[in-house]
Amino acid sequence: MMIALGILDSIFPLLTKYAIDNFVEKNTIAGIKTFSIVYLAAVIALALTVYLFISKAGELEMQMAYDIRKMGFEKLQLLPLSYYDDKAVGWLMSRMTSDISRLSETISWSLVDLAWGFSMMIAVTIAMVRLNAKLALITLSVVPLIAIVSFYFQKKILQAQRGVRKINSKITAAYNEDIQGAKTTKTLVREEINLEEFQDITTSMRDKSINATIISSIYLPIVLTLGSVGTALALSNGGKSVMLNAISYGTLFAFISYTTQFFEPIRQIAVIFAELQAAQASAERVFSLLNEVPEIIDRDEVVEKYGDLLNPKKENWPDIKGSIEFRNVSFSYKTGETILENFNLKIQPGETIALVGETGSGKSTIVNLFCRFYEPTSGEILIDGINYKDMPQNWIHENLGYVLQSPHLFSGTIKDNIRYGNLNATDEDVIQASKLVDAHDFIMETEKGYEMEVGEGGGLLSTGQKQLISFARAIVRNPRLFVLDEATSSIDTETEKIIQDAINKVLDGRTSFVIAHRLSTIRNADRILVIRDGKIEEMGNHKELIKKKGYYYNLYTNQFIEEKSLDVLSQ
Repeated sequence: MMIALGILDSIFPLLTKYAIDNFVEKNTIAGIKTFSIVYLAAVIALALTVYLFISKAGELEMQMAYDIRKMGFEKLQLLPLSYYDDKAVGWLMSRMTSDISRLSETISWSLVDLAWGFSMMIAVTIAMVRLNAKLALITLSVVPLIAIVSFYFQKKILQAQRGVRKINSKITAAYNEDIQGAKTTKTLVREEINLEEFQDITTSMRDKSINATIISSIYLPIVLTLGSVGTALALSNGGKSVMLNAISYGTLFAFISYTTQFFEPIRQIAVIFAELQAAQASAERVFSLLNEVPEIIDRDEVVEKYGDLLNPKKENWPDIKGSIEFRNVSFSYKTGETILENFNLKIQPGETIALVGETGSGKSTIVNLFCRFYEPTSGEILIDGINYKDMPQNWIHENLGYVLQSPHLFSGTIKDNIRYGNLNATDEDVIQASKLVDAHDFIMETEKGYEMEVGEGGGLLSTGQKQLISFARAIVRNPRLFVLDEATSSIDTETEKIIQDAINKVLDGRTSFVIAHRLSTIRNADRILVIRDGKIEEMGNHKELIKKKGYYYNLYTNQFIEEKSLDVLSQ
């Protein structure tokens, strides 16, 4: 449409030339009817082309934003947890929102305008050369200078816009952190400090934006001046040619019109050019996300046989019985810090393994490796004797129930959140899972029961209630593997007893890892592993470890005395 619009725009000066040479100079109206019909047809074609261009460009903008956001969201689903370790929420949000909006808007309008500009310039150049080649070359002599100026300012504008987009993501991150940490801000009385820190970021954003605007504002007047010089050359030399009867007055008028038309796209391109630099900065940031290569990738032969994360072939998956083996497993984070080295462990189906130890000892790393949120640097992890790298990632995830220390609930009803674990679950399945973890009674005590809205992040429920719902959400999946990560550390003693009963029920017959801070919650574990510096220092059940009077004994007795002291003080 824009190419057609550029060609149509170049026709009107020729029509004006024809009118001047045949009607004005000859002082006659013979043939004006036919001319009027042709002129009207050109106007209608121009109007139709503009209409189609605007409608298609708007459609392109919306569809492009939709497609890129869909691709970005899909990429975020496929990336492993390690990707999120050093990525702020605001950093990701700015790419998925403002960067994509700028990119789609620029391509659908500015880039399309370039098609109009270049097609019109080509059509005008051809028309000018056909009218008078010498005058055309004189008029267009300023174009090389415009190209040189544009090339110089391209780098300057792009560099400035990169800085602006980078600061913009920091502002988004700052907003996100301040909203999520509102309670901490109030309790620590950090309002004034937060404001100062945010003001520093916005001041930097303002300064960089002004710098980018100044660079663009210098570029545009230079282009306008050079364009005006081109028009002046056409008027000066064309006027002399008319006086010498070398060209007609209509030809001069057409030339003046063409010079205006030729340099108008250049003026527009100068503006578009600055927008394109900003869009390029946004595009670099968006595609840095889209082109991110996941650290955990299923091999081609695995995908061919078993499917991938988004297109699983579950009919080919073997059932999981639950035996697990860590065989000479070592693991280091990207920072180079070694957490595990030649770690070995065998677990029987249905066995409950509790992990205790100091913060940073490697407990969570063991569980994350087992869940394949990370993969071993060396060694193997076997599930039912199969190296889990020989199976798709979601083979484990589909059979995994995971309850976190701080459970995350999604906006929606209690029923929606429980069913989130299994979208095919019926209402009866949801109720049965809730009863199994002793969540049904408190749910029914609410005004709307299972239809109660939980609020953003489950904010309308207590921590214990959220934890019970997260248990129900995990159990409705009927998983063969289970992980409890400090699931009782942030709740009161009374709620802990309810959740402990739920734990005993949900872990029955399932291979489970339990990371525990409160040691009273793991007394019934089949084996307790004391982890220190990525190694198993002690291993056995509760009674065996108490008899050893080692690290676990000291840890347990100290915690027991502390809890009893608190009970006495509270009476």
